[in-house]
Amino acid sequence: MSKHAWWQEGTIYQIYPRSFMDSDGDGIGDLEGVRSRLDHLVWLGVDAIWLSPIYPSPMTDFGYDVADFCAVDPRFGTLASFDALVRDAHARGLKVILDYVPNHTSDQHPWFREARSARDSPKRDFYLWRDPGPGGRPPNNWLSEFGGSAWEWEPVTAQFYCHSFLKTQPDLNWRNPTLRAAMLEVLRFWLERGVDGFRVDAIHHLIKDDQYRSNPVNPDYRPGQPPKRSLVRLYTTDRPEVHEAIGLMRGVLDAYPDRVLIGEAYLPIERLVRYYGVELAGIHLPFNFHLIHSRWEAALVADMVRRYEQALPPGAWPNWVLGNHDRSRIATRVGPRQARVAAMLLLTLRGTPTLYYGDELGMRDVPIAPAQVQDPWEKNEPGLGLGRDPERTPMQWAPTPNAGFSNATPWLPVAADFGVANVEAETADPASMLNLYRTLLAIRRHHPALAVGSLVPLDTDADTGTDLPPGVLAYERKQGVDRLVVLLNLTSDPRRLVLPAHLVGATILLSTLPGAGPDLGGATVTLGADEGVLMAAP
Repeated sequence: MSKHAWWQEGTIYQIYPRSFMDSDGDGIGDLEGVRSRLDHLVWLGVDAIWLSPIYPSPMTDFGYDVADFCAVDPRFGTLASFDALVRDAHARGLKVILDYVPNHTSDQHPWFREARSARDSPKRDFYLWRDPGPGGRPPNNWLSEFGGSAWEWEPVTAQFYCHSFLKTQPDLNWRNPTLRAAMLEVLRFWLERGVDGFRVDAIHHLIKDDQYRSNPVNPDYRPGQPPKRSLVRLYTTDRPEVHEAIGLMRGVLDAYPDRVLIGEAYLPIERLVRYYGVELAGIHLPFNFHLIHSRWEAALVADMVRRYEQALPPGAWPNWVLGNHDRSRIATRVGPRQARVAAMLLLTLRGTPTLYYGDELGMRDVPIAPAQVQDPWEKNEPGLGLGRDPERTPMQWAPTPNAGFSNATPWLPVAADFGVANVEAETADPASMLNLYRTLLAIRRHHPALAVGSLVPLDTDADTGTDLPPGVLAYERKQGVDRLVVLLNLTSDPRRLVLPAHLVGATILLSTLPGAGPDLGGATVTLGADEGVLMAAP
């Protein structure tokens, strides 16, 4: 028996339900659509699916404005269809992770409807209310993530309420014990239905300053950046009290066997790792987004990996993310050839990897015409390029109309290259991105060194003192007698390197270049342009 949990050994696959598979012909993906494609995910080799929000919602932020935490939006299905999805996923050995959105509700949630009706409403303190500042202005300078003030005037009760995101997403007051208890019951509701864990949305936003102090001005702000960056969010994010709330969530999950708590927090490494908690009583996996933000240069990536590993508390489990529903796709950020190298990086680093649907096909951002824009962030702050629609377009299943996603017009346009970049075509092509991902996942499953082993950077050859060539990232993975070597060329020029003496004679398992492999010349290896290589140590 392995001493590691399933979420440590496995790979997570994020599904954006609106865009994965439409089963009922309304142009929007749904749970039955996801259920119909489970066999593809088993074939691919992932271990768990994470579903972005499926709750009833007015969809002003496409499900992150929740109107009922314990139901399924009719667009996606019913509780019965959710139960069927969980049952079928479990029968195939797949875990199911749900999004949990504790920071806010929809303004259509019954709690907020009651709270805004009167100052003495029993639900009033479920939210954050303040009297106006001087001259009727907002109480302080807090800004919304989506532009403008974080305060909205409520004329019925003559107070402002706080919203970290859209004004249709009023923030909850986690200092209120009744609210906390109600939100913990939400976790239990889904755990009782067989959910294997939660990805907690915007966890670092959960608690705000109890004195409602204004945030300081950011001296490094530059014109053209999102307005929210004009302030240092000292009093609105990453407050110390948030860890108490996380402890309560973790306590609920710990009452159920083999569950996982994952947290979304865009923070520097040194602050991110605090979310593991004291004696690891916090989040199992605070999402590590630093690969998404890092410039694609070997020295920078190597330094980031080193800093992250060094910052992890003892016993903490690392994790890595290349893309998600809020960030430009990896194939767009680094190009299609380097996206193959990135796939090898993601699936060979130490820790739990998370894949974003479609990245296994090499899907790229899709240009969205102004008339087709759906994302409220782009609508609120046009011209800044903040829209997230380009990375949320429909999954490309087949070279058929609408990429096989739907028999109706999809809610967002499909990519122009869907005729070649689709599951059907790439399954049949041994050299495709899809088959590269599948092979990497199979190797990862077969080799304990990749699944749970240690990571040793190969910066120099201790015997010869030879430095790595510029642009090359190299490391060794070890678990007992199982030892693998990863060599990644993050440049568009060939690179030749000297292997450390103990690795001379390593054999090639996989190259990211179709039909290619490095030129092995004794103690030297020549990597092609944009090539990653996975080798078995002698």
